[in-house]
Amino acid sequence: MSTPPPAPSDAATLRGRRVVLVVAVLASFVAFLDGSIVTVALPAIARELGAGTGGSGATADDGAGLALQQWVVDAYLLTLGSLMLVAGSLSDTFGRVRVLRAGLIGFAVTSVLAALAPDPGLLIAARALQGVTAALLVPSSLALITSTFSGPAQGKAIGSWTAWTGVAFLIGPLTGGALVDTLGWRWVFAVVVVPVVLTLVLMSRLPGDAHRGRDGAPPRVDVVGAVLAAVGLAGPVFALIEGQRVGFGTWYVELPLVVGLAALAAFVWWERRAPAPMMPLTLFRTRSFSVGNLATVGIYSALSLGTLTIPLVVQELAGLTATLAGLVTLPTTIVSLLFSTLFGTLAATHGPRPFMTVGPLITASGFLWMLLVADPIDVWWQVVPGVVLFGFGLSVTVAPLTSTVLSQIPAGQSGIASAVNNAISRVAGLVAVAFLGVIAGGALTVGGFHRVVIVVAVLLGVSALVSFVGLRDRTRAS
Repeated sequence: MSTPPPAPSDAATLRGRRVVLVVAVLASFVAFLDGSIVTVALPAIARELGAGTGGSGATADDGAGLALQQWVVDAYLLTLGSLMLVAGSLSDTFGRVRVLRAGLIGFAVTSVLAALAPDPGLLIAARALQGVTAALLVPSSLALITSTFSGPAQGKAIGSWTAWTGVAFLIGPLTGGALVDTLGWRWVFAVVVVPVVLTLVLMSRLPGDAHRGRDGAPPRVDVVGAVLAAVGLAGPVFALIEGQRVGFGTWYVELPLVVGLAALAAFVWWERRAPAPMMPLTLFRTRSFSVGNLATVGIYSALSLGTLTIPLVVQELAGLTATLAGLVTLPTTIVSLLFSTLFGTLAATHGPRPFMTVGPLITASGFLWMLLVADPIDVWWQVVPGVVLFGFGLSVTVAPLTSTVLSQIPAGQSGIASAVNNAISRVAGLVAVAFLGVIAGGALTVGGFHRVVIVVAVLLGVSALVSFVGLRDRTRAS
């Protein structure tokens, strides 16, 4: 006896959910792709723009050329990280579809501005504007998923989102390298317009969402909270970025750090008293949200340290080319693509606690394998198996982590909840990278790499312990 086809209304609902998932994946894919595709173009940018003089001939080794390369990346990260909370609040206040559409259009425009930039100053300004618009994409796309899917379907959808957005890190460097070698570095920015247009076309099939407040009243924007949040995140992020470049003892690093920390303290004080806070502190009374974000600190600190250090070791100590270094880290993305959806679904069915406990431990074992690294370095035995283990552990961890943070948050607050988690992960990563030199001992030697690996494993172990102790299993939670 054959199963009857779904009713027309069910089929329409299924198609609508598929469109929502594809739109959410593509919107986040755009932001992640830009972050990965630009890195391979940095030497060409420095050569053509002449390190700020308008001439040519700057090399990647020039001090000014290095500063240009750093700020092409960091201007994007600075505005992206500092405006994440504001963007999440706007998503909850004005609707996910509207904010997502505005972010996509803005991202396309600023990408074109970056492609046409005639000098370093305008390129860096365009990158900063790109970060502003990218901040609108990730929280809104995740909120779109959590407000559309529920139960095991939500876990599966978040797993698919995790897997496919990770593909951006796979194809970004490959696509960027091909464009730089054939058409020139400006096409690295221009090509991003293609997925943006595709996403906007698909979004025309989604119903629009109207202005609404969290209580159904006309929306109100927490302007004071928005300003304090932006300053509070921008100051420390700027200090961490510049502190890595020029040191933490200069006044223009210390002043933004102090002002930013003061603004964050004022932000918490204000949010407790504001009539319509942009980040209701009641979110942190939700156990899964608080524990998930605490685990996020350790997990993303470890991932930022590890994913930065492995390619450096492979190239600088083992002597492999950039292309081979990319192949060494490729298994992480492939394994994530294969298994993230599966573990997202399993976590939604059986509860996230076992996955968020075991996943970081598997990831830590992958890094501990790399303690085998010794002169002469055998990358294919001492590094690659650890990378595969690391990628599998990541697949077990990330989708359940994202689901845990958002699972018990009301749909009307999912945008700001997603933004909080994204802001925490980015700032945690920046803090960890800022201490790379201290951990490695000032130089990336085999011994320094071993110290980094141990710190990464400890951070992941602590995150596993936080998840095991802090999360309730499925039976107790129900």
